[in-house]
Amino acid sequence: MHFNIISIFPEFFSTPLSCGLIKKAIDNSLISFSFINPRDFTRDVHRTVDDRPYGGGYGMVMMVDPIYRAIKSIGDPGKIIHLSPRGEVFDQKMAFELSKQSNITFICGRYEGIDERIDRMVEARKVSIGDFVLNGGEAGCLCMIEAISRFIPDFMGKKGSVEEESFNNSLIEYPQYTRPYEYVGIKVPEVLLSGNHKEIDKWRKERSLLDTMEIRPDLIEMAHLSPEDYKFLRRHKTNSLGRNLYVGLVHYPVLNKDGRECAVSLTNLDIHDIARVCKTYGVKKYYLITPIEDQKDLAKRLIAHWIQGPGKGINPHREMALKLVDIKDSIEGSVVDIEKITGTRPYIVATSARDEGTLSFSYVRELLKDRPVFLLFGTGHGLSPHVMAKTHGILKPIRAFDNYRHLSVRSAVSIVMDRILGDCY
Repeated sequence: MHFNIISIFPEFFSTPLSCGLIKKAIDNSLISFSFINPRDFTRDVHRTVDDRPYGGGYGMVMMVDPIYRAIKSIGDPGKIIHLSPRGEVFDQKMAFELSKQSNITFICGRYEGIDERIDRMVEARKVSIGDFVLNGGEAGCLCMIEAISRFIPDFMGKKGSVEEESFNNSLIEYPQYTRPYEYVGIKVPEVLLSGNHKEIDKWRKERSLLDTMEIRPDLIEMAHLSPEDYKFLRRHKTNSLGRNLYVGLVHYPVLNKDGRECAVSLTNLDIHDIARVCKTYGVKKYYLITPIEDQKDLAKRLIAHWIQGPGKGINPHREMALKLVDIKDSIEGSVVDIEKITGTRPYIVATSARDEGTLSFSYVRELLKDRPVFLLFGTGHGLSPHVMAKTHGILKPIRAFDNYRHLSVRSAVSIVMDRILGDCY
């Protein structure tokens, strides 16, 4: 494979490409490199490669002409990659795809980036190595070269070395150990000393699954899991974040269709279905909030049927869910109860289908690591402005960029729970 690197700092690559497996691959003619400096294709005595951005702003932008002429000087540029924080994120799958190319050309930008027209002119693919900003594309280029090269036959020496590494099955690799057996009181797991390769393989697979679920749960969705893998994760997974989440379904004060404050009757489905959702996602407690006495009495009778009466023996799963339900007169009454349970006042988050939310689902997930969160859902046509004003923040709408936003509250609760507490978020 041949790599063409377009950079105004070709010397950046001299040391990294002269050591380790990369150097061996060069010596064995598995990979080769050409370096093209855009300054060699400028048209002025100062060899200028950048200019001020149209529209104003800080910094300078790399000009299209020197880079375009640099690319055109390459006999066979192959696949052209533009390293940019605006690109699609590089991963192991992309590395494997690119390893099938015979030629790859990397464009390493600097300053505030490269004139946008270059991508259209040469059909470049924008790629980023992560959600952070570097001084230029050179460091990212080196990362991509190394990841791609490892898939080239004979680069690693042993095929298994590549196949067992992290991300090849969308899982984090298992932990590795070597001598000594014990160091500062920490011992190597006994199973690795047993000589029982079946048990060692089993341990490694299980650690890979557990570490991925703990550190990178977003990868689980893409992994190829067997029925045994699912059973193992169900036995060992705990949703600790859910223990800090409290859900409230507000029946007063909410808005009617005319935008006026009102009270809304509770429904049997809202009690049952939302309780089941809360139980599924490990929520600590589910509050029904209404000041109307006959509504509270109705809710108590319905709940008692399943946790104390005839329904208890018919459907034990329903009993488990409905045990989470508590009935309160007001939001403040629920907050006081949460404070008694946790010893601290909860962070109160409202939900809304209107364009007034600023809190992301991931932000709420992060909050749950350190403190209790009380998540409020409104019945009728949504929570009253008076309620909104007393919260710490409002969650972004589920469908923020669509005009039709009329989910039932049961559907909304299910979606929000999965975005905050789901296995793949």
